[in-house]
Amino acid sequence: MKRKFLFFIQLITFVLILAACSSDTGEEKVKLGISGTDTSTWDFVSEKAAKEGIDIEIISFNDYVQPNTALGDGELDVNSFQTVAYFDEFIEEHDLDLVPIATTYLAPMAIYSDDFTDINDLPDEAAIAIPNDASNQGRALLLLQEAGLLELVDDYDGLGSISEAVINNPKNIDLVEMAPAQTPRAMEDVDASIINNGFARDAGLNPLDDSIFHEDETAYDYLNIIAVREEDKDNETLLKLAELFQEEDTAEFIDDEYGGTLIPTFVPLEEIGW
Repeated sequence: MKRKFLFFIQLITFVLILAACSSDTGEEKVKLGISGTDTSTWDFVSEKAAKEGIDIEIISFNDYVQPNTALGDGELDVNSFQTVAYFDEFIEEHDLDLVPIATTYLAPMAIYSDDFTDINDLPDEAAIAIPNDASNQGRALLLLQEAGLLELVDDYDGLGSISEAVINNPKNIDLVEMAPAQTPRAMEDVDASIINNGFARDAGLNPLDDSIFHEDETAYDYLNIIAVREEDKDNETLLKLAELFQEEDTAEFIDDEYGGTLIPTFVPLEEIGW
């Protein structure tokens, strides 16, 4: 009788272990890297993914380097934190075999002013604050060209000094270079200030409501993307993740959560040069 009881206990234990193993193998686990602590949108996508049998572990980094190097080293399965322009330059510089599998949103750079409500009202010799770091400055110059205030060299790639990039400045705009974090505070001292999305949000500014000019969805170089290792570009689980992000309810969540400071922008990879 005692032996039968022990056998019964062992059998139950075996069945429970087998069930647990079956459950584990039935769920796909994905390590996702982001930069910063804002996980709101990916928390929303993760809830949808769980219903599809995909368990997303969100890993936050405090810089823009580790999410790519960790992905390249296999410590992550996917990341989502960077623009097309940054990604293209980073993978070339670091020789990483990474590729985008989807676009997510645009965090628009914009021109703000305390004194003017229309970009066309800026006077001759207006002083405009502009970020002095390479990635933001090139983007700002392209924004000024889009606004009709400057003309840049053909096929400008966002790199090089202002003097090398600008070939025509018809209103003699005075470009006042400064650290990106200073551009919101400089608004009271200049006619206008070009502020990237993160610093604008920190200052309580909305690029759609408060700016006199901003990037729109056609700023493809500055769309944010989801990236994977090239060997995983056809991975069904990761492609499903991208599909879940690009669903209409995710776009609605982003609109509601960020009030226009992020613009959901889902375009084919061919349109961003991939």
